[in-house]
Amino acid sequence: MAEHPKEGHEGHATAPHKETGPFAGGKNVISSIRQHPLMFEISLIIVVAFIIGATLYWNDFQSKIYIEKAQIYAPIISLSPDAPGTMGRLYVGEGDTVAKGQKLAEVGDQAITAKTAGVVVWVLDSPGQYVSPQTPVVKMIDPTAMRVVGRLQEDKGLSDVKPGQKVIFTVDAFGSKQYVGSVESISLTSRESDIVFSISDKREEKEFEVTALFDTAAYTELKDGMSAKMWVYK
Repeated sequence: MAEHPKEGHEGHATAPHKETGPFAGGKNVISSIRQHPLMFEISLIIVVAFIIGATLYWNDFQSKIYIEKAQIYAPIISLSPDAPGTMGRLYVGEGDTVAKGQKLAEVGDQAITAKTAGVVVWVLDSPGQYVSPQTPVVKMIDPTAMRVVGRLQEDKGLSDVKPGQKVIFTVDAFGSKQYVGSVESISLTSRESDIVFSISDKREEKEFEVTALFDTAAYTELKDGMSAKMWVYK
C-alpha cells in the first residue's frame, strides 16, 4: 500500500524538515574537524607555541627592571660675575646655541663668557640692575652632558642594577619610540623625602637615582626635563 505524504493543517503535503540558518550543518563541520587526521598534531603545535611564547615573555620580564619615574636631565650651568656691578648688555637669548668662550653678557666692566659649548635656557634681561657675584646672569646646559635619570625604590630591584648594564627608555613626548643607553651610576644616598612617618606607620621605602648615558648626537629630539620610563637589563 503506497504511503501518502503527511498533510498540514490546510490539507497540503509537507516536505521533510531541513535545517537552515547560520548553524546549519555546524555539528557536521565540528565533527569533521575533530576527526581530521592532523588534528592532534595541530593541537600539539598550538600548545607548544603557547608554552614557548609564555616562557619567552616570562624570561624577558624577569631579565629587566622597570623604572616608571624617570626624566631627561642636563645639569644647569649658572654664569655670574666675579665682582658686583651693573647689568649691561646681553648678547644672547633663551634657546640660543653658543660656543665655548663666546661672550654672553656684560656686567660693569666684566664680560660673561660661556665655559663650554651649549644652549642658553635663561637670561637676566634687566639692564641697569645691580648684580652681585651670587646672582646668575645666564643659565645654560651642555647637551652632551644630558642623561636619563630614574628613581628606583630600594625594594624594586636596586641591588641588581650595575654600571654598564643596557637600558631601554621611552619618553612621553614620543610615545612608544625606544631609545638605547647604558647605566652610568647609581646614587650612593637616597633621595630626600618630605614624608614624616610615625612609629605605627608603614616603613618608608627609599628611592635611589639610576643615571644612564645615551648618544645625545643620535637623539637630538630629546630635551631637558622630558618625562621618561626606563627598563634596565640585568
